[in-house]
Amino acid sequence: MSQIENAQSEYEKFTEGFESVIISTISAQGIPNASYAPFVMDDAKNIYIYVSGLSTHTKNIHANPHVNVLFIEDEAKSKQIFARHRLNFDCTATLIERETDVWVRIVEQFQDRFGQIIEMLRGLEDFRIFQLTPSQGRFVVGFGSAYYISGDRLNQLVQITGDNA
Repeated sequence: MSQIENAQSEYEKFTEGFESVIISTISAQGIPNASYAPFVMDDAKNIYIYVSGLSTHTKNIHANPHVNVLFIEDEAKSKQIFARHRLNFDCTATLIERETDVWVRIVEQFQDRFGQIIEMLRGLEDFRIFQLTPSQGRFVVGFGSAYYISGDRLNQLVQITGDNA
């Protein structure tokens, strides 16, 4: 198997090892904030987060829908701390309206994945579901092994070289 085929195979299953995603948001004043949220993902790589309206990241998403997400290999499992395997996506956030068919379907996916806590959160009016739609990203699996992901080809890696970095 070639290097890109190995990377493609790892990319296709990489997010399965995570229950939460690191999210980076920006306030209306331009102040960055890093946080995290449990997530579910669909086949098109849309990421859904179920978050409190009282949190800084939710307020930031309402002010600025541009969000970056990061999935990063656990430090304890990394062979090289300077080259941890990681995947990030630039996303646009869209609020899913409560009690719509889409909202109910996503809440059920959260419940299947995270259990009873979702029943309690479902009753809290301030909790919201956002769909984070990726536009592009990078998948890094080591030194010199970085791949670009873009647009309607989010399932296809393109190796980053000096020409397209």
